[in-house]
Amino acid sequence: MVAPADRPTLLQQRGLLLLRAGRIDAAQRQLDAVLPALAQDGDPVVLARTLLNRAVSHLTAGRIRLARADLERCRELAQRHGLDLIAAKCLHNIGYCEMLAGDIPAALRSYDAAARSLRRLGATGLLPVSTLDRSRALLAAGLDREAGRELEAAIELFRQQRLAQDHAEAELARAQAALYAGDLAAARRWSGRAARRFTRRGNRAWAALAGLVRVRVDLATGRASARQADALAITLRSVGLRHDAETADLLSVRASLAAGRAGKAVPGTRDAPVEVRVLRRLARAESHLAAHRRGAAFVELRAGLADLQGYRSRFGSVDLQSGTATLGVELAGTGLEAAWRSGPPRLIFGWSERCRAQVFRIRRVRPPADAGMVDTEIADALAELRQLRLTARAAELAGEPDLVTRARCAELERLIRQRGWQLDGTRESTVVEPYRAVRDELAATGRALVSYLIRAGRLHALVLGGGVVSVVDLGGYDAVAEAVRRLLADLNAVANARLPERLAAVVRTSVRRQCAVLDAELLAPLRPYLRDEELVLLPTRLLSMVPWGLLPGLARRPVTVAPSASAWLAARRRAARPDAGGPPLLVAGPDLAHADAEVAAIATRYPKARALYGAAATTAATLLGMDGAALLHLAAHGSHDPDNPLFSRLHLADGPLMAYDLQQLDTAPKHVVLSACDLGRAIVRAGDELLGFTAALLYAGTATVIASVARVPDEAAADLMARYHERLTGGAEPARALAATSGSAPFVCFGAGI
Repeated sequence: MVAPADRPTLLQQRGLLLLRAGRIDAAQRQLDAVLPALAQDGDPVVLARTLLNRAVSHLTAGRIRLARADLERCRELAQRHGLDLIAAKCLHNIGYCEMLAGDIPAALRSYDAAARSLRRLGATGLLPVSTLDRSRALLAAGLDREAGRELEAAIELFRQQRLAQDHAEAELARAQAALYAGDLAAARRWSGRAARRFTRRGNRAWAALAGLVRVRVDLATGRASARQADALAITLRSVGLRHDAETADLLSVRASLAAGRAGKAVPGTRDAPVEVRVLRRLARAESHLAAHRRGAAFVELRAGLADLQGYRSRFGSVDLQSGTATLGVELAGTGLEAAWRSGPPRLIFGWSERCRAQVFRIRRVRPPADAGMVDTEIADALAELRQLRLTARAAELAGEPDLVTRARCAELERLIRQRGWQLDGTRESTVVEPYRAVRDELAATGRALVSYLIRAGRLHALVLGGGVVSVVDLGGYDAVAEAVRRLLADLNAVANARLPERLAAVVRTSVRRQCAVLDAELLAPLRPYLRDEELVLLPTRLLSMVPWGLLPGLARRPVTVAPSASAWLAARRRAARPDAGGPPLLVAGPDLAHADAEVAAIATRYPKARALYGAAATTAATLLGMDGAALLHLAAHGSHDPDNPLFSRLHLADGPLMAYDLQQLDTAPKHVVLSACDLGRAIVRAGDELLGFTAALLYAGTATVIASVARVPDEAAADLMARYHERLTGGAEPARALAATSGSAPFVCFGAGI
């Protein structure tokens, strides 16, 4: 019914419809058949679109190499003929190639560049699709909350545009975000919505993908059906989705094992995405454990975690690095559970180390400017953010919060954070320190180590002392977590100088009560295993914010808190380097009554120190002086940002010094003291990965940080710091100096303790 010259265009459109209907192999055959005619004498626009659509079919089926070839050919055509919109779509799909290949920073760079082109061309109706794929990249990096927020906005736009297929795909991605976040009810709800839309469209392939999420939810709740997973595998394989079919096979294996039946062996494909590779290792390990082959299971689990660590090290952003811990939670947890059931305590300790703070093993990237990542837009955004934060703080101090300014600050932080996600990693990572190395260092320095962990809702402690490991059951975690929350709230309240004395007395009584509860729950059961030696504590979850020095059983006892034993050893090695570092830097921030006097008093103990007061205490001067300093003392107000911890900040004369800014340092200061704020707090992600100002200093390479986990009265902090530095210059190590002077203040020694 069409002229011969129009036939290739018609068939190309038919191929696109097949692709949108989820008939991947049929679409590819149609597009393969029409390309020779188009290449010979077809319209360049139709040829470019056909190459673009065939690339999408390859991407959907996981054929990255073939997709890249089509996209490169398409981009060359688009550039030659001035097809700017097709070129932008091509760039976007190159980002999808990078995502499937596991290079999330490169994918985000491509998505960002393509979105800018779409806006410039006025093709804003395509931006929700850009957001959808960008959210998939964030999911691949474990940033489920960020992806979920963006997806909900995209879902609303797809609904308004009546794009049913894209709407359903976005709902499916939202289900995956909920699954990663552990919200199984939401994952079931979103996947059900997506499945119904796909089914109404007759799209078997995408309906089967939605079914995979439901199987995962059922597996997590103990109701998974191997038969259902097998049926999904058959459907997915029949439409050319081989990696997704392998996922269904692996879920079938796990469902069978959970039901007490032997799972079938599943050969793996070499080019599978990291999530499939991790799932494959997990399924194989569980099969070995079911057959009582513990050694073989540990081999699979260690290999899976090593693969994941290699994937994580490709990211330059700590934000992305810590997010990927979600992908390895089951691997590490399975290893820990297997060790717990059958292994000696030292094996349990080894697996507990694989469960916590793996980001500290990754060599940090150079500052973004060295990698060509910071452009004028980001430099301007940082300058504007600093100024607006200064304005917002002035409004807060005046009791008149500026909501418009706050909203703009949040917008700028998102922009800066998203650009940080595009930073490439070093691909270098150290190994988990063996038990023997930890044991020998503890013995050589006369210390004991306590590693807290949670198993089946119960809190346990691994105590390393006297060359042996002891496992102690401490009881339920929830009661301890509630005591920590109450204690922090009480400490923040009692730091308020305007609190009436009668009420302050009640709060102080509550502080003592909560400290006694925590002492009884966290320390009393350990006393038979400990002597009077210094302690290294490895907390988990909310225990990361315990003011340990306030607990009666630790009064005046040196305590060092570290993210993991491996991180503690690495910090000690940094602290022990023979270089003395640059001169000390002492900084007095604004709006802090005792800051100038505090810094002046401390300066008398450090003849070579540089002190910054008043208008001279700027972010630029502080960053310059702290780079490579042996000691940095910051007497400044600070703000911990629980929603965006990389923008937790210290308030200086010209605006905030943010955790984000610490990436600029060539050499982190060896020892940092934060004397007048609660920047010892952190957000704890899956795998006990930490984000916050103190954590950022430790990531940057600072060996020891003294910081408070709650607010501190200004006058009390000044007096305590004078005594702390007196001890420090007298030869005491930081942990010992703090133990001798902290009194009732919630300061904690983080890192190496020396």
